[in-house]
Parts: sequence; structure tokens; C-alpha cells
Amino acid sequence: MKEKSQNSRRKAVKSVLAAAAVGLGVTQVNAAEKKSTTTKKVVSSITKSNEIPLFSGGVKHGNTLYISGKGAHFEGDIKSHTDHVLKELEKELVKNGSSMEQVLKVNVYLHDLNDYKGMNEVFRGRFGEHPPVRTTVAVYGGVPGASLVEIDCIAALD
Repeated sequence: MKEKSQNSRRKAVKSVLAAAAVGLGVTQVNAAEKKSTTTKKVVSSITKSNEIPLFSGGVKHGNTLYISGKGAHFEGDIKSHTDHVLKELEKELVKNGSSMEQVLKVNVYLHDLNDYKGMNEVFRGRFGEHPPVRTTVAVYGGVPGASLVEIDCIAALD
């Protein structure tokens, strides 16, 4: 009985509040009904002929730029691969209105954890005085495409 009484009071309070809101011109909007004012814009895709892309190379959403992982697909050591990958990331960032200094988050995927020190030697200082948040992992089975390192990032836009 007590539960029925509480439910009745809740319904009565909701009715009174709803009537007052209508009288004041206030309307209720469910979160699911709200439309986002920001839209996702693909800035680059990897495709072969007329295929639907497997993934996007970069996406802008609001004031944020997401760049997919870049690798180095040539013979070389960890330092040359890291340098190449960071230069490729910088090209994408600049092309899309950002910069290395605006990078917020970086994920580094190493083929071999023993390359951690060499990767850091090249990585250090590339993002300015205030480096981004970073996660570094060694990937079981290696980085796709025989790269020794793959790096992706999230950056702010001007």
C-alpha cells in the first residue's frame, strides 16, 4: 500500500510540474531527440579503385582531429621508421589545420619492446615543450606491414 501511495504522489507532482512548465512555455526534450551541432567529417580515406574504405585515415569532429595509425613500410631501423612516421603525422596535422604542438594524445605501437629507447630518442621534442599524453605498447605478432612502429594521434584544431 505504501508503494502505491508513493507512486500516486510522484505522478501528481509530475503532473503539477508539467502543467507549470507548459504554462511557462518550457518544453522537455529527451537527450535522444537532441541533434548534435557538430558533424563528423572524413578528411582522408584509404581506398583501392571504387571500394568502400576499410577505415578513415583522418576524421575531424568538432574542434578535434583524429589521425589513424601511420607506419613505415621500408627497410630501416627503429629510428628511421620513427622519424618517417612522425613526419607523416605532421603532414596530416598541418594539412588539416593542426600541428604537432596541438596533439593531445598519441598511441605508439612497437614491433619489439627492445626498440623503446631508440623510438624515444627520435620522439623526444617533436611535439614542442608540452608533449601529449602517450601510450606505448609492444604489439603481439608485430605491426602490420612490417613497420617497426605505428603511431596514431588526436589533436586540437585552431
